[in-house]
Amino acid sequence: RQVLAEIDRLLALAGSDKRRILTANVYLADIGTFAEMNRAWDAWVPADAKPARATTEAKLATPAYRVEIQVTALAG
Repeated sequence: RQVLAEIDRLLALAGSDKRRILTANVYLADIGTFAEMNRAWDAWVPADAKPARATTEAKLATPAYRVEIQVTALAG
């Protein structure tokens, strides 16, 4: 949820919002957390504006990180 809130903040700075996300790449430190991440994602993204999304397990930049998300969105 913290990462999603940060995406909201960054999109707002760019004059955009989550309804304008075209694609998302989700990197999980442990694919076993997919269901937990997916629940948070589904609660966050509008049902009528779900972007294309790929999710994979990856070694993240910092061991303390559990998830990294990259989004591509249209400007506002």
